[in-house]
Amino acid sequence: MIKIESRRYRWLAGILLGALALSNAAFSEGITSDETLQPEPRHEDIGALVAQFIRKSHYNQIAIDDELSSQVMDRYVDSLDGNKMYLLMEDVDYFEQYRYQLDDIVKSQPLDPVFEMFRIYRTRVHERLAYALVLLESEPDFSIDEEFQFDRSDMPWAASSKELDEIWRRRVKNDALRHVLNDKTWDETKELLSKRYKRLARRMDQINSDDVFEGFMNAFAHTLDPHSSYLSPRNSEEYRIAMSLSYFGIGASLQPDDDYVKVIGIIPGGPAAIDGKLKANDLIIGVAEGDDGNMVDVIGWRLDDVVDLIRGPGDTVVRLQIIQGDAIPGSGEIIIALTRGKVKLEEQAAKSDIISIPRDGREWRIGVIEVPSFYRDYQALSNGDKNYTSTTKDVKRLIGELEEQGIDGLIMDLRSNGGGHLTEATALSGLFIDNGPVVQLRNSSGRVSRLDDPDPVPRVAYDGPLAVLVDRFSASASEIFAAAIQDYARGLIIGQQTFGKGTVQNLYSLDQFMQPEGDTGFGQLTLTIGKYYRVTGESTQHRGVTPDIELPSAIDADLVGESVRDSALPWDTVTATRFSKGEPLDTTIQSLTASHDERSSHDPNFLWLKERIREVEEARSRDAVSLNIDTRRREREDELAGRLNRENERRQALNLEPVESLDDIDDDDIPDVLLEQAAGIVTDLAELREMPVAPAQTAQIRH
Repeated sequence: MIKIESRRYRWLAGILLGALALSNAAFSEGITSDETLQPEPRHEDIGALVAQFIRKSHYNQIAIDDELSSQVMDRYVDSLDGNKMYLLMEDVDYFEQYRYQLDDIVKSQPLDPVFEMFRIYRTRVHERLAYALVLLESEPDFSIDEEFQFDRSDMPWAASSKELDEIWRRRVKNDALRHVLNDKTWDETKELLSKRYKRLARRMDQINSDDVFEGFMNAFAHTLDPHSSYLSPRNSEEYRIAMSLSYFGIGASLQPDDDYVKVIGIIPGGPAAIDGKLKANDLIIGVAEGDDGNMVDVIGWRLDDVVDLIRGPGDTVVRLQIIQGDAIPGSGEIIIALTRGKVKLEEQAAKSDIISIPRDGREWRIGVIEVPSFYRDYQALSNGDKNYTSTTKDVKRLIGELEEQGIDGLIMDLRSNGGGHLTEATALSGLFIDNGPVVQLRNSSGRVSRLDDPDPVPRVAYDGPLAVLVDRFSASASEIFAAAIQDYARGLIIGQQTFGKGTVQNLYSLDQFMQPEGDTGFGQLTLTIGKYYRVTGESTQHRGVTPDIELPSAIDADLVGESVRDSALPWDTVTATRFSKGEPLDTTIQSLTASHDERSSHDPNFLWLKERIREVEEARSRDAVSLNIDTRRREREDELAGRLNRENERRQALNLEPVESLDDIDDDDIPDVLLEQAAGIVTDLAELREMPVAPAQTAQIRH
């Protein structure tokens, strides 16, 4: 005990001396420190209430005990410094004294240890940023052959400040090299990075007690499962604004990712979705107002400050400087200009098109219905408007229009459809299957209920050849629909294994359970309370829906999806419910797969896509970049030259004119290869359907 206490005081003395040295060294650089953060009494009340909800309502009925406390400790430390750029091994060792106390803290005890860990982390951040500013006093030698390991998540904690100094020397050099490669002088680079590091320091000083508490409670909630979360009063209001769509923005979901702001999703119907250039996993590093406003470096900014910068009056332009999520490490940034606007329901609406497939002297016409989300205008419905907008109503209308134009098959395109209203998923399924069960739902008490096709009349809107096109971003309601089509053997599932979100969440406004103190409030809790199951009894959780015919994808299933998250609830089963399944499609799928493999093996667009995916996968395998300017410049030039060469090889194979530069490629020139392949497969299916067969073979092609 004496040894532990003496070690503690020696360590804290070192921290205080380090903070004093930081203050003296960085005072002229504009780095300051605010008052010591402390927990507030209401935080203990919120923690106790959240603990009650977890015990009573979470699907797993989790015990808040020492085992959970240990898991929360690991997740909290990871949330502070997941890339191991700030904390030292001695800091993490010091935190160990609290490993089995966090369960008691959240239930009833003061939150001082949580805030102490954060204060230590903040001190280390200030130490690193002060050192970074010192490094900027001299220009690095960019001719040295050395690397910067940007992904340190699996590395051990630094054992000393000297070891962290070397890590940060390379980090600062890499930050500088990015600007130098973009033709900035050293003086310009120094100014930009100085502002960035000072801003990072100011951001740390702007963090208030609610921010610290929210960070800890989210570490706690995410230990239960990835979709349970806590929002502070301020962020609860941000959530309300976002859900009401009452502001003008770009229509993208953002989250902090170390010092960056990361795009985690594109909202259907928003400006970003309409433009199509901004993608999930892109990093926003700069924001500029209008067509010619100065680009503001936002690395190190608070998320809400970046959001405020992106927001603005409708029909005005905001420019984003981004690092593309699939870019080769060390490659350059791109700038995307978006016109701010509201997320419009009509832009979320399903859309249709027809793809013509020439084959053996005949034009096959394959209808495509793109469904960005499962939407329903509940406000119009509650007002008694019989013409309220909904996914099912729109798709039914589009099917009728397509059949009037004459189609030989239909593709339901659910790529990047993150879900939506469950009622629409069941209703949409009913357009393609006779009445019957669509999905099962199990709650935390173990009770299983069944959701059926809401249309009691046994009829379908379309009974022709059908395929559902999905990818790794197809989630939740999309998976319910795809699973029903597959389980009823009504059509083919084509594409990539889906996300695997098979859980149900409920949102609790904590102000309803405690009396708010003035205007402060208590925030809100989102808690997982149930799981979805297919009619076969298998869960869509974790595993998602496996396609009948798989297509290559640039979306890495090892980085995206429920199975990637270590706290995801497991896959399991319940008892299958009775349903009228169609004839098995196994033999048909084998035949279609063989035809697809043969056809795609010499399709220039398909070969181009596979090569692009190979390139992206190779880039993702790297966790370090060269700090030699000639090497980096050559890598960038080789990347661009390779992309241009592959594009011209594709064009040559298709008898198209080559381009001299990647800038000469229009968006319309880039093929939707996966949709093309799906259309070819559905054409094969339509051909099989028209082939005269012996009675014994009928079961192989029936739907």
